[in-house]
Amino acid sequence: MEVFVFAQKKSFDSGRAIRILQPSSSRVEPRCPYFGVCGGCVLQHADPALQVAEKQRGLMENLARIGNVKPETQLPPVAAEPWGYRHRARLSVRRVERRGGVLVGFRERRSTHVAEMRECHVLPSGVSDLIVPLRELIENLSIRERLPQVEVAVGDNATALVFRHLQPLTDEDKGWLKDFAERHGIHAWLQPKGPDSAHPFHPAVSELWYGLPEFGVRLFFRPTDFTQVNHAVNRLLVSQALRLLDPQPGERIADLFCGLGNFSLPLARRGAEVIGFEGSAPLIERARQNAKANGLVAQFEVMNLFQPGLGPYGPFQKMLIDPPREGAIELVRSLPDDWPRRIVYVSCDTATLARDAGVLANVKGFRFVAAGVVDMFPHTAHVESVALFERGPR
Repeated sequence: MEVFVFAQKKSFDSGRAIRILQPSSSRVEPRCPYFGVCGGCVLQHADPALQVAEKQRGLMENLARIGNVKPETQLPPVAAEPWGYRHRARLSVRRVERRGGVLVGFRERRSTHVAEMRECHVLPSGVSDLIVPLRELIENLSIRERLPQVEVAVGDNATALVFRHLQPLTDEDKGWLKDFAERHGIHAWLQPKGPDSAHPFHPAVSELWYGLPEFGVRLFFRPTDFTQVNHAVNRLLVSQALRLLDPQPGERIADLFCGLGNFSLPLARRGAEVIGFEGSAPLIERARQNAKANGLVAQFEVMNLFQPGLGPYGPFQKMLIDPPREGAIELVRSLPDDWPRRIVYVSCDTATLARDAGVLANVKGFRFVAAGVVDMFPHTAHVESVALFERGPR
């Protein structure tokens, strides 16, 4: 391989391939015609099996290098269909006269420009098919220069598009948007300010939900709520996390960073006494509504989880921790010596997982029983992972 080096550091260089001399047996032809320009994917040239194997290798390297830990067992990777999986997306919008008008899509790689695209193979086909009609719709709007993004949220029952607009729509604009929603069978939402300002436009009542059939649970959400991008992998992840945690009827289990109940409600379905903690009051309210809608008993409390301790709510026999990229360092540092006895840690950043695993195993005395990757974002460098920690001897 010939490489153009564009940055040199003390311990490594950064560069990009300019010529492949001998292709790897795992190199494949990218499916997307915009690969290499669009920044949505960076790994389409690698066989999906190689992508997952490299993510697993990277996880183990970070655990050893950052946390000075190694799991007793490597969990089999969790993966599903690598195409059409992206049920959440934020599409940028920009009008570029020299490119023929409005562009809708992901940003170009290492650029603020919007990629000129007419399809996307990681979006569900029904959403990919809307890219060109969206360009045409927005080109017709009076506010086409003041509409910077369209957020996509796909539920099991409907697809919502949230139009972020920086000035009010005219009556004619609303007519265009209503016609678009009816013609393509989508729910159109408007967002004039921050995420909390998002509201359904047409139809006037818009409820989205996704299901976890193994647990008989439906989770209702707003299109601006945080939900997992990949529904198929999320179902596998929830199933794996519960197998590892092994909830028993009557056990007190804390679900930290619980969101709208993605893990809490399956845990409650298994008969555990669940308390979900989350920093977002709207998500906690959504979780309470979801518990009621599913006929489940679970407690949900607003709490700043970036501070140590869980206040008066302990003790808990088990914990599920699913933090954002920052990890849960204050929480793991503040765990008492006598509880919990088991932790399942779901991570979206292998570096902070490795850091926190180092504290749990090397300071708090947990056994690092198992870890493995979850391929939530095929064709990207993003790595999700799951890890199991237990107290006591092997």
